[in-house]
Amino acid sequence: MPVLKLKEALIRDGILKQEELVQYEAEAVRLGQDLSDVLLSRSLVTQIYLNELSAGFYGVPAANLLLRKIDPAVVKLLPEEIAREKRAIVFNKLESGELEVAIQDPNNLQTIEYLSRFLNIKLKIYLASADDLNKGFNFYGAEQAQDFKKIIEENINLSLKTKLADSVSEAALELPIVALVDNLVSYALSSRASDIHIEALEEEVLVRFRVDGILSEIIRIPKLVHPAVIARIKLLAALKLDEHTRPQDGRFRYKIASEAVDIRVAIMPTFYGEKMVLRLLNDSARPLSLEELGFLEDHVKLINESLKKTYGMVLMTGPTGSGKTTTIYSLISILNKPGVNIVTIEDPIEYDMKYVNQTQINPDSGITFASGLREFLRQDPNIIMVGEIRDGDTAKIAAQASLTGHLLLSTVHTNDASTAVPRLIDLGLENFFVANVLSMVEAQRLVRRICPECIATFTPEASMLDILKKQLKLNNLPEIIPKIFYKGTGCAACNKTGYKGRIGIFEILVVDEEVRREIISPNFQLEDLRVILKKHGMVTIFEDGLRKVERGMTTLEEVLRAISI
Repeated sequence: MPVLKLKEALIRDGILKQEELVQYEAEAVRLGQDLSDVLLSRSLVTQIYLNELSAGFYGVPAANLLLRKIDPAVVKLLPEEIAREKRAIVFNKLESGELEVAIQDPNNLQTIEYLSRFLNIKLKIYLASADDLNKGFNFYGAEQAQDFKKIIEENINLSLKTKLADSVSEAALELPIVALVDNLVSYALSSRASDIHIEALEEEVLVRFRVDGILSEIIRIPKLVHPAVIARIKLLAALKLDEHTRPQDGRFRYKIASEAVDIRVAIMPTFYGEKMVLRLLNDSARPLSLEELGFLEDHVKLINESLKKTYGMVLMTGPTGSGKTTTIYSLISILNKPGVNIVTIEDPIEYDMKYVNQTQINPDSGITFASGLREFLRQDPNIIMVGEIRDGDTAKIAAQASLTGHLLLSTVHTNDASTAVPRLIDLGLENFFVANVLSMVEAQRLVRRICPECIATFTPEASMLDILKKQLKLNNLPEIIPKIFYKGTGCAACNKTGYKGRIGIFEILVVDEEVRREIISPNFQLEDLRVILKKHGMVTIFEDGLRKVERGMTTLEEVLRAISI
């Protein structure tokens, strides 16, 4: 909807005052984002609110596809490339023969006319939100999986029948190899995969996708084709084609219809040949709000209070792949305002953030976390983000920066929030130092979200409840058994898994005066700290997971899996 109408509604509905609106509008311009995206990322409005406003303005009903059952056969009436280009989804066919179509811009008469001519039938137009479109696009992945596999297999067979060029550089340009790689990436994007694993085995090559954190086998490729496939991806990522004994890292941009995705490439030599992992990064996606990440109301309040401070250390902790980087980027997005200078040193840079000075470590050039942080202090920063505190030098410089008027965000590897304290002490920081620089520690895990298309209540087996009770006892928690349990029964939208997407489960340690006194104590013990935190009502990761089980956000199985990591 027009920005002017949105601004009028925000004032009318009392969501923002005029001076606040001017501030956020300027912020949107500065960041190169839509005003609505800035408001969403700051949790000032909801997508439902924006949908209702837009539907009222355009005079058409909102599609609300998240609440509808979609006929996959009807979706396929419009090819994926056209659907993505025109930002439209065909989702239902009425008894009258009309097709119901959700369009991002119902005012675009040219698009409506094009779709009407292409489909050769009368259309009933609905307003599509970004969530509506994503749900529709996901159906293409679910329905076209076999088609992709067939195309990939055809290109494999064609490459085997056709004598590949003598050199790998020439083989990388052969049409069957080009088509094989292109379709593999397209298939991964349609499947909502975050990573593609290409693994060399003794006699064949295994291709796996990671979807919602779970690796699944997709296809096996003949070993003969492996060098050409690897060479093709190396060529796209501007890596050395003749290097096979050392790790290599690179990236390239892949475009599908009107959308582009950054792909980060990591190559590692193994016994049977080079293993490659492709990380798919949607750099056009806006930073998620804390609520979208999975933070509940009490945790959102604690984080916002911590981010108001102009100095101190805010740490994220959790295992590799637990979403720490995504959370930090969201916090930086909240902090990214005209009056502050934000610098980061990362390994690697995953998302480009406007008006944030980002540097990637490069040990060969002498840029490490410690050296980069030392140099950053000469750049007059207000806020510093360090990818990871992994050694004593980095810890000491980070602590000093936190004490000298800088807000510092970073990560450490510990199992929970409270263990971050002895971890910093082990890295060489004195207790007094830790107590005075540490502001907040957030620990997290990722769990799969129940598919909203096929969610249903159920009664868990007695054995599962016994496991839950045992885990609660091991974690010194009372028997807080959810009153109701949910699961996904499996459908086309979630590829029969019962899950679609991921959210975090969290715990937050806030350093107040009592916690500070305990850390400074000469007889500091981790268990004593945990007693104090429990007395203060800190919600543990396990407890937060159970809250989300009861709300139908995830399953008990997922929470139990996550806390065992």
